[in-house]
Amino acid sequence: MSGFVHEDLPTAEVDRREALRRPLTDAVRDLVDATIRTTVDDDEVRAVQEELEGLVARLRASQLPGSAGGRYNSERRAWHWGNAVIGAHNAIAPPMTVVHTGYGRAHADIVLGAAYEGPPGLVHGGVTAMMLDHLMGETASGMKRPTFTGTLTMRYRRGTPLGPLHLEGRIDREEGRKVFVVATISDSDGVTVEADGVFIEPSSGHSPRPAASA
Repeated sequence: MSGFVHEDLPTAEVDRREALRRPLTDAVRDLVDATIRTTVDDDEVRAVQEELEGLVARLRASQLPGSAGGRYNSERRAWHWGNAVIGAHNAIAPPMTVVHTGYGRAHADIVLGAAYEGPPGLVHGGVTAMMLDHLMGETASGMKRPTFTGTLTMRYRRGTPLGPLHLEGRIDREEGRKVFVVATISDSDGVTVEADGVFIEPSSGHSPRPAASA
């Protein structure tokens, strides 16, 4: 797929590196939430800031230039650790794990906290759009081809509360290289956001989509 770089890294090593870094990512995600909601005194805030600046300097001692990008190996294991929605090394990512339940159907369960708030107590509308865009893109791909967002239409039926949410997507129909997808976000009381979109399969000349990604 255009933008993915081939790297001869054994799948076992990819899995090892991902497993090693996930706890760090989770800890940083917890830090973001704690930073938003903490009520400690001023001196403690300054002390924590100094400690964090030291930790950042240690991590920056060796790092990639620019973005993390996407990679895949000869076994078609792909990894996209910086992805804004599913990146295993990205503490900004909610994170969301997409489950495919057959061709053209996918879902995800997720819990969103303070870092994703828009209106008080509710998920920011842009965050819901980002998550649905990703879910619908994966749904359109059918895990066998690349697809890119052509159009995405959102209908916000009511506010989406922070907390546990369920996302579902399915292919509605296909017309040539166009894949039409519908999707929803729901909480325990029902649907909060509906979406439909057109996803485009690129013309020939692009490399095939890697079989798995993270």
